[in-house]
Amino acid sequence: MPLQNRVTPLGDLIASPARGLVYGNRGCLHDDERRIRRRFQVRRWIACRLEFKARRRSPLMQPGKYTELFFLDEATAFAAGHRPCAECRREDYDRFTAFWRELHGDVGADAIDLRLHAERLDPATRGHRVRETGLEGLPDGVFVLRNGVPHVVLGDRLLAWSPEGYVAREPRPSGPGPLITPPSLVALLASGWTSAVPFLHPSAGAD
Repeated sequence: MPLQNRVTPLGDLIASPARGLVYGNRGCLHDDERRIRRRFQVRRWIACRLEFKARRRSPLMQPGKYTELFFLDEATAFAAGHRPCAECRREDYDRFTAFWRELHGDVGADAIDLRLHAERLDPATRGHRVRETGLEGLPDGVFVLRNGVPHVVLGDRLLAWSPEGYVAREPRPSGPGPLITPPSLVALLASGWTSAVPFLHPSAGAD
């Protein structure tokens, strides 16, 4: 039976056999029976490589250890509010912090994580924060809600997200819409972000 450790663009944890292309964590979220008990434990939400220095933990979700999370791709991890890991993705992390300093003025992981946590967390519901924004000027890789379903922006189209990949396409509409990706990361994507992990799942390029 699949574990509940797959992350949606809205930051929710679901059970799916499709692991995705990016790994990460936000602390220990499970109990000794591997049941999810909380949405997060710490403010430091990171996105990692699937493989690093031949490290492997088996079984997953061991008692008292951090909960191993999986994302379809980095665009999904950004939408949920995760940022590159400073250990397994050091080059990405250094470039990320340089972009961040230029765009936002914050210096250091603690300041970045504090800002991201405020942007991704709805103080009223403790769920993912969604904002209204204009859809026309959004850069590729940003997620929006369309009829209650997360969609990624890619050129003049919106692609519907699923745990297995992107499953439907429609023209990008004009006017306002609900933004999922935290605003600070939207600005980063507009600056031309590229990374060592897959930014978009291969299904994004399939017709």
